[in-house]
Amino acid sequence: MNGLSSHRKSCPKFLPTKSVTLSSNTIFRYNTTDSQPTIRKNDAVATSSLMDFGLYVAECMPKYVQKVQIVTGDELEVLVAPEGIVPVLQFLKDHHQCQFASLADIGAMDVPARENRFEIIYNLLSLRFNSRIRVKTYTDELTPVDSCNDVYKAADWYEREIWDMYGVFFANHPDLRRILTDYGFEGHPFRKDFPLSGYVEVRYDDEAKRVVVEPVELAQEFRKFDLSTPWETFPNFRALPAGGVEEGKTSTDSAKP
Repeated sequence: MNGLSSHRKSCPKFLPTKSVTLSSNTIFRYNTTDSQPTIRKNDAVATSSLMDFGLYVAECMPKYVQKVQIVTGDELEVLVAPEGIVPVLQFLKDHHQCQFASLADIGAMDVPARENRFEIIYNLLSLRFNSRIRVKTYTDELTPVDSCNDVYKAADWYEREIWDMYGVFFANHPDLRRILTDYGFEGHPFRKDFPLSGYVEVRYDDEAKRVVVEPVELAQEFRKFDLSTPWETFPNFRALPAGGVEEGKTSTDSAKP
């Protein structure tokens, strides 16, 4: 948010430079946890301005904002409760110091090990300040999330795609139908528990002169290919199990110096 750093001088009261104390579950991180280096250098001034803006959003919406963090150096993320997604997005769009008037994308992520397995990610763009922000919320298989179609009209097809691929229901959506799969499709392909082969296959039947849907029939069973490294084809570089010997050698050959 390069625009926010210059705008900070003109409106210091809206962007506090001191940290504020929020609820006990609010955590702020200045540094990324990424262990791999990046070719893009982090700007300390821009990062500080981002965090100040994130603190300001959390201070304005303390009922909904649960966490503010900086990831990968200079990307601001605001984590909100599911019931607060529409108020927070409306605030970020309409507030004079935000003006995130463009919804670039809505994505989702499935982590079955979590109690709330689905994570919904909203990517917003502010043309006024040439800056971006990422808003995240969470839900499970049964709890609906409020649709933000009334805030961003671009959310219509994005939410339909998430409903189709993940099965996340968006309440108050004007036309929540599948958008990528066929009519009558069962299941949600992007869920981690959805089989790779699917349940049905589609083919054209010459006798019926139409496309027919049939249960999947595999010509052979799944085979496991261990291709974690190309060096496994060379015995000298193959990791041997404990107490094992290389192929083509006996235990007596392996004992020789």
